[in-house]
Amino acid sequence: MSAGTDRPSDVQLLDHIWGARPGFIGWLGQCNHKAIGRRLVFTSFVFLLIGGALALVMRTQLAFPDNDVVGAQQFNELFTMHGTIMMFLFVVPMLKGFVVYVAPLALGARDMPMPRLNALGYWVYLLGGIFLLSSFAAGAVPDSGWFAYVPLTGPDYAPELNLDFWLLGVTMLEVSGIVTAIEIVTLVARFRAPGMSIFRMPVFVWSGFVASVMILFAFPPLVAGTVLLELDRKVGTVFYDASAGGDPLLWQHLFWWFGHPEVYIQLIPALGMAAAIVTAAAGRRMSGRTAVIASLVAIGILSFGLWVHHMYATGIPLLATSLFTAASFMIAIPSGVIVMSFIGTLWWGRIRWSSSVLYVVGFVFVFVAGGITGVMVAMVPFDWQVHDTYFIVAHLHYVLVGGSLFPILGALHHWMPKLTGRIMSEKLGGWAFALNFLGFNLAFFPQHALGMFGMPRRVWTYEEGLGWDGLNLLSTAGSYVMGLGMLIFTVALVLAHRPGAPTAPADPWGGDTLEWATGSPAPNYNFRSTMQVYSPEPLWDDRSVLGDHGPDGPDPDRPDWQRRLERPETGVRQMVATTGLDAEPDHIVTLPGHSLHPLWVSIALAVALVGVLIDSVPLGVFGLVGMIASAAAWLWPGVE
Repeated sequence: MSAGTDRPSDVQLLDHIWGARPGFIGWLGQCNHKAIGRRLVFTSFVFLLIGGALALVMRTQLAFPDNDVVGAQQFNELFTMHGTIMMFLFVVPMLKGFVVYVAPLALGARDMPMPRLNALGYWVYLLGGIFLLSSFAAGAVPDSGWFAYVPLTGPDYAPELNLDFWLLGVTMLEVSGIVTAIEIVTLVARFRAPGMSIFRMPVFVWSGFVASVMILFAFPPLVAGTVLLELDRKVGTVFYDASAGGDPLLWQHLFWWFGHPEVYIQLIPALGMAAAIVTAAAGRRMSGRTAVIASLVAIGILSFGLWVHHMYATGIPLLATSLFTAASFMIAIPSGVIVMSFIGTLWWGRIRWSSSVLYVVGFVFVFVAGGITGVMVAMVPFDWQVHDTYFIVAHLHYVLVGGSLFPILGALHHWMPKLTGRIMSEKLGGWAFALNFLGFNLAFFPQHALGMFGMPRRVWTYEEGLGWDGLNLLSTAGSYVMGLGMLIFTVALVLAHRPGAPTAPADPWGGDTLEWATGSPAPNYNFRSTMQVYSPEPLWDDRSVLGDHGPDGPDPDRPDWQRRLERPETGVRQMVATTGLDAEPDHIVTLPGHSLHPLWVSIALAVALVGVLIDSVPLGVFGLVGMIASAAAWLWPGVE
């Protein structure tokens, strides 16, 4: 279907209003959701490659007993930064990038509700990542694990700057996540296409909304925890010092209150990605769609009742651990409902096979295997036996790679036409999937046995004759196979951007949601006309998407607010706000455009944190004053 025939003059005006300013300054000041979403996606992909390279070095070290590729200190730095990059710099920012790019299109909106705040989220994320990686240049790489357990990370055992880099960098990344989550929640609550009631929203948008609400509850405790630990290190407070009345377990409670929901914050948008791919590939409505939405919400709620199952070995009373065991079992139920829905949708549909579908099928196999071991480690006696062994390493990667990485790679194939207007090579995509799936299982399945045979986590070497030699070599070989798969995927991604690469039609997959109702890539203004929605699959019914344009042309009786959006006369960016539940048109909102102030605020924040890092009060004050000045200019009427 089409939204109607556009007048070139109106289209040109809309394109000018919503377009970016020319030159490098214009690029820096972009606030449009598509620009920010693309930057999040491709920046986080670069961090994925960096984190993967660190993993290959670690596996090379562990390929043989008594190996000396790297020393103990370097190995500690490698696994700390590998985990930190994957958890904080890759998965969540990548998922946020897709939600920021796709959700406004899927909801029929023209942009995010607070574009400059959206830009701030990206710049804080980018500078936080640079801040963390600059520790390599400074020779002070974080080395106490991506979980930073006290007291080993306190001032007595880690007095150097290594952990300060980690604490300050992670704080920036968490602030970025909170900012973007606020944007997504506001978008979903008030900026949906007319008629798109809360239960007509796409499953992918539901997943992004649930994950964003979770972020607002999970990330602030970690920010509080990192600030308290930095105060212990820099000011001399004793929040975690048991000898002075503090409690080291306080850090674990704060961290894992964030850490276990974080796993599901990563999983839930990935499930939404898989749902979008499955629906388009099967060409039919998702089986049990309402049950899938309810399951996403249930996972979001239950995930906050699991954090202590990371702490069974800390002396928690058995009655309390039994409650967390029960919650850990319960969360398998909604997860199973969603997986069965995917299987049913594909089973009863006419599947159009593509690389994105292959990654979803791979996700089902790997995630189910990780879920089975998750139920195992939820049992206290078993957890005591395998805690801090390679069994946990295997379980974690089966859940995170199966539950997040494979859907992300599938989503890059699926939404690349919207991101760039290009289609990735299916031939290279098939080879990449085969190598990634084979290499992943070859790398991590043997680690279950290594854990059962007693190999501890985080050891940099091991003696010969312990029964670990062959399995470690096999695991390392698998990591190289997966590395080759990721290399081929990266080549396919780069080739899709080359001049002359195949261009994409508006809807190459036969999708059912509104992002496929506009061009590939979408125009600057997304939609000229306000899209009207009558079902959860607007592109598959006979009434939706036409909006204010009927089959015979524009409706002369359409409301005045629709005319204003179609033919803007004020030269400002505008979109319609709708009511919360039923998405009835409420009022027109004027949005800000180009601004460098989000970048200046982010730079000032980074300067302030560098001042904290090197104990420079003047530099810290300078950064703080810069933040206040930039924020004031940002909010001052008429100042860009």
